Amino acid sequence: MMHHEQYRRAVLANPLGNDPELEAHRAHCEECRTFTGGVLAFEHRLVRALRVTTPYSARILPFGSRTAVRHAKGGRWLALAASTAIAFVVAAGIWLTPRSSLAADVVAHMAGEPAAWKGHAALSAGELAPVLKRANMTLDPKAPSVSYANSCDFRGQIVPHLVVQSPRGPVTVMVLIHESVSKASQFDEQGYRGTILPVPQHGSIAVLMKEPGTTAAEIDAIAAQVRSAIVWGSSRSVIER
Repeated sequence: MMHHEQYRRAVLANPLGNDPELEAHRAHCEECRTFTGGVLAFEHRLVRALRVTTPYSARILPFGSRTAVRHAKGGRWLALAASTAIAFVVAAGIWLTPRSSLAADVVAHMAGEPAAWKGHAALSAGELAPVLKRANMTLDPKAPSVSYANSCDFRGQIVPHLVVQSPRGPVTVMVLIHESVSKASQFDEQGYRGTILPVPQHGSIAVLMKEPGTTAAEIDAIAAQVRSAIVWGSSRSVIER
C-alpha cells in the first residue's frame, strides 16, 4: 500500500500523472485528494504566469537607436524579474507544502507491516537487542512482553518498531527518536486509536492499538508504562525474558 509521503513526492514530480497506484491511493485518502487539488491549482497559476509578455515585446523600433536599446534592456529586466519571481514561488510552494500529520504517517506505516500483529510469543533478548541498541536504548523489567521488533525507515530515519502484549491485546510502539512533539496528542485514524507522547531529549513515542472498544485512558496507561520502561543510553544488556 502506498504511503502519504510516497504519494506526495510522486505528485510533486508529475502533478498531471495518471498512474493507477496514485489514483487508487487518492480515491481512498481525502487528505491526499486535498493536497493534489492544491498542487494542481498552483500548476494552473504557474502556467498563466509563464504567458506574461513585456510591454515592449510588440513594438518595432529602428535597430541601434537608444530608445530601442533602452526598451530592449527594460524588456530583458522584466523577463528576468518574472522568471525569478516564478522560480521563487515554485521553491516556496514546495518548501511550504505541509507534511502529513505525524499520526497519519504512523498509521500509514502500520499498513506496510501486517505481520507485526500476528505473533504473540515473547522475543528473546538476542532477538530484541539489535533493534534497541541501534536506538541507544534498552528496556527495564517493567516493560510489557515484546512480541515483535524491527528497525524501520520512518520519515527518512531508522526507528524501533515494537509490538508489546497487553491485557487488551497487541500494542504497537514506535520510538520516534527524530520527531519531537511539545505535548501529548491522541488520535483515532483508520481503525487505530493511539497517542503520541513527548520524550524530552529523545523525541517521542507513538502507541496505538486496533482493538475495538479500547478507551483513550487505556491507551494512555499503556503508553505511560512503555515510556517509563525505556532506559536511554545504557550499555547494559537487555533483560532476559
